[in-house]
Amino acid sequence: MSGEISLPPEAQQVIAQLQTFQQQLQASILQRDSLNLQKLEIEKALEALEKVKENESVYKITGPVLIKTKKSEVEKELKEKLEEIEVKIKSLEKLIKKLEEKIKEKQEKIKAFFEGSISFGGAQ
Repeated sequence: MSGEISLPPEAQQVIAQLQTFQQQLQASILQRDSLNLQKLEIEKALEALEKVKENESVYKITGPVLIKTKKSEVEKELKEKLEEIEVKIKSLEKLIKKLEEKIKEKQEKIKAFFEGSISFGGAQ
């Protein structure tokens, strides 16, 4: 005997689900972190705009070009973008929490399987 543990298909399925949830969690966390960075950049830009007088020129980057625009237009665009990002972050936070719960559930099933206290033949 080679010392390998032969897992029933049901256990292998739970492990595969666990791995999928872990990958989804990692991707969601990376996406949330990226959005948090964007949020921070927008907040800093809005802070900088507060120091600019209404009649002063403001420029924004559009592709490789700087475009002269009104301070109020840039503020409006940034605030809208900030709102969108905050909604996405909240949504990702909910998803992350659900994934963490699913991961914990699958880990408990796997632990119980190895302790011999669960049958994988029933409902999951």
